[in-house]
Amino acid sequence: MQDMLNRADTPPISNALHIKGVSHTFGSFKALDNVSLEVERGSFTVLLGPNGAGKSTLFSLVTRLYDNVSGTIDILGADIRRQPTLALRRLGVVFQSRTLDSDLSLAQNLYYHAKLHGFSGTEARERGAHALKVVGLSDRADHKVRELSGGQARRVEIARSLLHRPAMLLLDEPTVGLDIASREGVVKIVRDLVRRENLGVLWATHLIDEIEESDRVVVMHKGKILYAGTVPGMLEHAGEANIRSAFNKLVDADTPDNKAGAAA
Repeated sequence: MQDMLNRADTPPISNALHIKGVSHTFGSFKALDNVSLEVERGSFTVLLGPNGAGKSTLFSLVTRLYDNVSGTIDILGADIRRQPTLALRRLGVVFQSRTLDSDLSLAQNLYYHAKLHGFSGTEARERGAHALKVVGLSDRADHKVRELSGGQARRVEIARSLLHRPAMLLLDEPTVGLDIASREGVVKIVRDLVRRENLGVLWATHLIDEIEESDRVVVMHKGKILYAGTVPGMLEHAGEANIRSAFNKLVDADTPDNKAGAAA
């Protein structure tokens, strides 16, 4: 079977995702405020922020669930507004909410989703089988989703996001509700994909222990980007010795009370 890395419509562009100057409001509430960030191909980028920071709103814009009326969003050079079909063909998504059909088998879930992408019956089955192999669940192909653990179900959702061989993956709080061992397994699968397939990954989380020193980190709070760069750069920027302390300092410095105190 054709290797997942062989993506005919993927241009030789270094940035898998480029977001520039994006804002979004719900009525009078500003959910995103001039957000800009980049995810390079072959990189694991963590979008770190507390609940309510705007991470899910940003993902909804990137996936066209919402329309961005300001700024630009490019997926490997394809503008999400001007070339939505091409852009979304290069994107795989794992949303926070569970969306598998629990009464179908793993193979059936992936087969029907592959058919929605327009693949023939034979190719749909082949792609589903290959995706299950990637996430280590080939031996559970005929099991119903309801028989899986939470971590296994998450791995099936990752497999589903890979069916059309995207070059960019978005994962919105993918380990919420999982035990430590399941969380580690899910993170490892995605990190292995980054290394093997040269994927760009934007991993949204509020869990600091999912970050490694080699990652790129984007800190978001109240719809704004407070920091974007390397982990060592974040520690230096905040003047702290560990990620948790650096994150807390950045977020605390952005709160109105602390700003007022600093101004005084």
